[in-house]
Amino acid sequence: KILIMIILSSLIYSFGIRSFVESGNLFPGGFSGLATIIIRVLDTFFSVQLPFGIVYLILNVVPTFLVFKHVGKRFAIFSIIHYSLTSIFTDIVPSIALTNDILLLAVFGGIISGVSILIALYANASSGGTDFIAIYSSIKLNRSTWHYVMYFNAIILVIAGFLFSWEISLYSIIYQFCSTQVISTMHKRYKFKTLIIITDEPDEVSREIFKSFRHGITKIDAKGAYSNNEHNLLYMTVSSYQVDKIIAVISSVDSKAFITINKTDRVVGNYYQQPFD
Repeated sequence: KILIMIILSSLIYSFGIRSFVESGNLFPGGFSGLATIIIRVLDTFFSVQLPFGIVYLILNVVPTFLVFKHVGKRFAIFSIIHYSLTSIFTDIVPSIALTNDILLLAVFGGIISGVSILIALYANASSGGTDFIAIYSSIKLNRSTWHYVMYFNAIILVIAGFLFSWEISLYSIIYQFCSTQVISTMHKRYKFKTLIIITDEPDEVSREIFKSFRHGITKIDAKGAYSNNEHNLLYMTVSSYQVDKIIAVISSVDSKAFITINKTDRVVGNYYQQPFD
């Protein structure tokens, strides 16, 4: 299943590069954009032509070692498979002329790029390059850092504007913004929710949660202001994607539990994040 998702992600990403980025003469940002700039500089100023796949692979060598050491071997291996397939597919997937409207190419190309990266992330892999940097930073800081990738990509696109065309560069920023928005909106690994649970069975509820989730729970004695009845309050912070599963566990133990869910912007301290491997 994971390999199928990685292959699908690579195909979608390659299709986006061929039919949207190349059709609109856009710069995709990240290491893909950097590879594109290098290829166009060599072609325009030195009449040297290199395939996208080779340049993209070379750029990914150093970040791969970083991820292999600090994120996980399994994640790094799946990511190597992903960007290797992307390098191959981008050179063999045919380009399909969908539209001549560069704005449509930028918007929908960015969405397709974001969706392909999301599929890779759900498979515990990535498309390499700046994705590696974003994931490494997110692990260290315990929060999403995809917006920093956007800043890095903006620098690359400004360079592209100086070298080639400001119009293309500005459209490429739209492409990158759409891609980043898709990822930051849909990827929930580094988004947090705080659960406040009022229950009369705190020990049983905590025990069941601990069976599946390695998150700390703070237990507080509480009293209902209206009924004057004694209760217990459980306080815990979890990743957004875990919320529904935890609520199901709580309800299976105490169907009368009262639960509130609050958005948490950032976690500082000893928070357990499930490893990729």
